Amino acid sequence: MGKYTDKACELFINDANCAQAVFAAFADKLGLDEVYALKLASSFGGGMGRLREVCGAVSGMFMVAGAIYGYDYNDNAKKKEHYALIQKLAEKFTAEHGTIICRDLLKLANEIPSPVPTKRDAEFYKTRPCLRFVETAAKLMEELIEEKN
Repeated sequence: MGKYTDKACELFINDANCAQAVFAAFADKLGLDEVYALKLASSFGGGMGRLREVCGAVSGMFMVAGAIYGYDYNDNAKKKEHYALIQKLAEKFTAEHGTIICRDLLKLANEIPSPVPTKRDAEFYKTRPCLRFVETAAKLMEELIEEKN
């Protein structure tokens, strides 16, 4: 694993949510304070506030991509290029895990959304594959940065 992928996994294991772990791992690359990066990404964990929509790790990856390669105003050419980049990242994540949707990744189709976070204990890490998703998202972002440099 690379520097940012290692950092993302470390953050997740130390109780950052999936989106926070990926986004904050790149805080130094983005010129952000890590605490500020954690706060910025805090709403996206659990598939957007535990709604189980787009995986938080994927959202964190998209946030990093936007911060580095995004557009600032409605420039259609740059918007098209950026959306193509986001779709390519989503495609790569999907190729590895089958989807970018949290509820499908976790096989929680019938779960009723709750704001109560899941307790992080040994059982969580044994049964939840989220660390793999964090690792994949950070790795894809790290590879993209290397490819573009």
